[in-house]
Amino acid sequence: MSTWLEPKPNHFESPLPDLDPIVADRLSRLGLVSEQQILAFLDPTHYNPTPATELTGLTAVADRVESAIRNRESICVWGDFDVDGQTSTTILVSTLQELGARVTYHIPVRIPESHGLNIPYLVKIIENGTKLVLTCDTGISAHESIEYANTRGVDVVITDHHDLPPELPRAVAITNPKFLPVDHPLATLAGAGVAYKLAEELFSRFGLLNSAEKHLDLAALGLVADLAVLQGDTRYLVQRGLEALRNTHRLGLKILMDTAELNPEHLTEEHIGFVIAPRLNALGRLADANDAVEFFTTSDSSRARVIVTILEGLNAQRQLLTSQVYAATESQIQKDPSILLKPLIVLAHPDWPSGIIGIVASRLVDRYHRPVILLSNPPDEPARGSARSIEGINLTAAIANHKDLLLSFGGHPMAAGLSMDSDKIAEFQRVLGKTIASLKPEMDIEHVIQIDKVYALDELNLDLADTIEQLAPFGPGNPKPVLASNDLIIINSSKIGHHQDHIKFLVEDSTGSQQTVLWWNAGGEELPEGRFDLAYNLRASDWKGLRQIQMEFIDFRVSVDEQVQKKASDIEIVDYRDNDDSLSLIKNFPGGTLVWMEGEEKSSLTHRLNKVNPTIKIADRNELIPSACFAIWTPPASLKEFKNALEIVKPGQIILLKMSPLTVAPETFIGQLMGLVKYSLNHHKGITTYSALAAATSQRERTIHSALSWMIFQGQVSISQEAGDEIKLQKGTSLKDPIQAGRIWDEVRSLLEETLAYRTHFISADKKMLLP
Repeated sequence: MSTWLEPKPNHFESPLPDLDPIVADRLSRLGLVSEQQILAFLDPTHYNPTPATELTGLTAVADRVESAIRNRESICVWGDFDVDGQTSTTILVSTLQELGARVTYHIPVRIPESHGLNIPYLVKIIENGTKLVLTCDTGISAHESIEYANTRGVDVVITDHHDLPPELPRAVAITNPKFLPVDHPLATLAGAGVAYKLAEELFSRFGLLNSAEKHLDLAALGLVADLAVLQGDTRYLVQRGLEALRNTHRLGLKILMDTAELNPEHLTEEHIGFVIAPRLNALGRLADANDAVEFFTTSDSSRARVIVTILEGLNAQRQLLTSQVYAATESQIQKDPSILLKPLIVLAHPDWPSGIIGIVASRLVDRYHRPVILLSNPPDEPARGSARSIEGINLTAAIANHKDLLLSFGGHPMAAGLSMDSDKIAEFQRVLGKTIASLKPEMDIEHVIQIDKVYALDELNLDLADTIEQLAPFGPGNPKPVLASNDLIIINSSKIGHHQDHIKFLVEDSTGSQQTVLWWNAGGEELPEGRFDLAYNLRASDWKGLRQIQMEFIDFRVSVDEQVQKKASDIEIVDYRDNDDSLSLIKNFPGGTLVWMEGEEKSSLTHRLNKVNPTIKIADRNELIPSACFAIWTPPASLKEFKNALEIVKPGQIILLKMSPLTVAPETFIGQLMGLVKYSLNHHKGITTYSALAAATSQRERTIHSALSWMIFQGQVSISQEAGDEIKLQKGTSLKDPIQAGRIWDEVRSLLEETLAYRTHFISADKKMLLP
């Protein structure tokens, strides 16, 4: 379970008075209080980017590369197979080609080469005439390989961002943001950011100022995919890179976004992290990432489509393998719950694909809030693994304390790769666990969630989502605001995704307002029961072209309202929902029983039921009165209607009769409403009420409002007068607008589906779960 911290009072007065309070509060907590600081954070045009030459060692790297270009030496760009490595390689290869260099490139194939420079392939490129090896996103720990290159008279220059080893390799030049103070604006660059700054410097030396900007899209891809901390120039590059991605000239990316049904106009860092990057990473995890350079640079439509098809296939394979490995890790934990009593989780299996376990490790970190190491240990081979950490634990530094047990390791504070002999796994887990515990002794304290603000469900809309989006891009260093809504129930739920990995569920609050929530990677999780409070992120989504808000699950806690619980416990519920003979039951109802019935059923059945039992009273929502016994024939249209009814009737006993969910197509509902409108026009001079129309159709008043708006924009009716609940209708309108009518039609359809969902819940849920 998690501990929620309620919103903190913040009395900061922003120098920009037009900022929404949730934006101003977040900025102040990030330490951004001056007008210039705030503008530079929100708008990249107000940020002053740091000169590339402030990156330690970059000038020396650029000197050697410039010399190779001018002297026509053969250069090999050596990258890595993740997205950061793919984009870094492409940035440097494209830059060198544009500057007239003789350039080749190599990205290691995960199996058999693994990460980093390896001597067998170095031999090949040297024999093919390479005179300079330029690394990107790798090389900082490649001592042996660089020594070999030196013996062959081949220079190596390193651009990397991974943690520095105790002793640096003997390369000609090294640039790495880890040389900088932690508060330097270039300190959090990942490999693609370092490659971009080198390209910036090289272009300037050849008189091509600003030419590096054509690679901003790739820089953003690499930085976001590698979870770089979004501060200083890193945030600036991602902001500008996202704008470049929305207008990218790269044919491969255009086709990939089209295939994935992404609207480039609204592309965010989330689309990179959860749609684009996983497809590109699948290439490096399961195949050959060298194809990524061609993917980013090709102008051949046919070839681009072939590569996208390959990416889609590999991504589907990656999703299946990830689901299987995740299920296997959970099975190990269930069989041995003591695993969760330790400061870190270490699991191994001989059949786990090494290219997948990093993804699963990240999911386990999210679930259990502690560092995770997963290892693949086939027989007679070293165990190779991926490590993922939590905020506050530099996992690579912790691992380095026990390097005597390892064959190799490398990484950065939040992620690492490592290998060891399988018989060393238990000892490694024991000693690393002690180190982790010493670094964070409070590890076993409940996970803490800071709530930024509490909202009612009816306050959630696109305007709010767009306001929050001012703070984007989100990620390490700038987490998404956490919102909360209280006193919710689940109306329905379903598993979604190719492998049923995610859950979508509809929630409703005590006012009857409803919203849909997405719980990612929750296929095996249990949904909350009863009333609960929900913590979530809010963003705008344009899935399948429909722009709407999207609530993303973070956590829940049980919501207990003692007063409501006491009221509910005093009501007896008699459940006859499985009894098909409602007429016989009604015959024996005590005198004065109030039967709630609405819609066409009320007009057609009232006379018949009064003959069966003349002592009962049949009423819709507008006719309810206090009654000791309250029978429900028509399921309520929403929790709000049910709650309002209970507050009026104040029953001691509720009788649930056999009910139908009253499935109604939008066309049928509009036909019913139009008949009521015509009756009002012909018999009551067009005067009616929203509540009367809602009861007569057995729908929510909100649905009536939307449906009448549709009729208005269709040119069928108009509202000449409105006073509270009462309205006066007239035939025809001057506001005919088919486009607006089409938008409202979708809203009517959605409202009807929400009511159907609640009614389906009402007729099937445990009776104890029905009371508000």
